[in-house]
Amino acid sequence: MGDIREFLIRSSHKVIGHYQFLLETATSNAERQRYRSRIEEETRLLDALTVEAKQAA
Repeated sequence: MGDIREFLIRSSHKVIGHYQFLLETATSNAERQRYRSRIEEETRLLDALTVEAKQAA
């Protein structure tokens, strides 16, 4: 189970990085808001995964 959780955590970091790149290159306010929202959501999911990983250890 730990391997899957670690994979999800690494993947979440990658997704956040991709959204940060998209945010930096966004051409409109609507795009920037959408990417900020997705970064926030992915960060919440990452935080939850991290807490679960610490509790499982």
